[in-house]
Amino acid sequence: MNTDPPHLRSVRQTIRGRPTSDGAGVKLTRVIDGSERIDMDPFLLLDEFRSDQAGDYIAGFPDHPHRGFETVTYMLAGRMRHRDSAGNSGLLVPGSVQWMTAGRGLVHSEMPEQEDGLMWGFQLWVNLPARDKMTAPRYQDIPAVQIPAIALGAGANARVLAGRLRSTTGPVETGATAATYLDIQLAPGASCEESLGAPDDTAFVYVYEGQVEVGTAGAATLLARGTLGVLGAGSTLRLAAGAADAKCIVVAGRPLREPVARYGPFVMNTRAEIEQAFADFRAGRL
Repeated sequence: MNTDPPHLRSVRQTIRGRPTSDGAGVKLTRVIDGSERIDMDPFLLLDEFRSDQAGDYIAGFPDHPHRGFETVTYMLAGRMRHRDSAGNSGLLVPGSVQWMTAGRGLVHSEMPEQEDGLMWGFQLWVNLPARDKMTAPRYQDIPAVQIPAIALGAGANARVLAGRLRSTTGPVETGATAATYLDIQLAPGASCEESLGAPDDTAFVYVYEGQVEVGTAGAATLLARGTLGVLGAGSTLRLAAGAADAKCIVVAGRPLREPVARYGPFVMNTRAEIEQAFADFRAGRL
């Protein structure tokens, strides 16, 4: 029985990622893919890529199109070069984030700039509302030094990529979804309790190192490394580490409550719009 106070977010469902590959054969773990039994609106996809074997990532993600949503790439280790048809170029390095609004469409690539060593990070897809799906593409390339880090208490720290935590606002502008994106690190035995978005925002915790307890002490859900916890409604989130260091990303965003038509690299509102996206791509209009 859930004994969390009404204001405290608890875990509604847990999700374990599945191994897959994308791009030119990059091995990764797909955590959110649209097949979840629970509504993740506005979040469409979450991948974790992590390997110290060059053969798992060296072929990268050559030129491919997108329309109608945003891609968010956050690097923990390694070097990845972004280039797109709008003329943007940026180098993703440890601690940096790239928030790309595909809007009406572009073609981009993400290619490793290393031949060995660890490549580790996340890519998140965030939907756009109908009114913004054909907006001009936009690219936000945020270096690690511009992402604020704050102390949440003894042994608890956070990096604020987007949204607001306490009095700190992240550097990424997220538009209609008012998204929050945090990287939280907890020393052994450390805990924190923080406000997270609006009470009805869709939110999740994904543990990428150690184990994290979510919810009331003594009645929390324990999330192991590689597990995503979908959070219920509430105004605050309590996280706690056990006997080892723990790290997780925490993401929240405003649901769009609009029809979703999705096929491959395009996310629109109707099938006709998807067909138009493919026609525009074939005609070189992205």
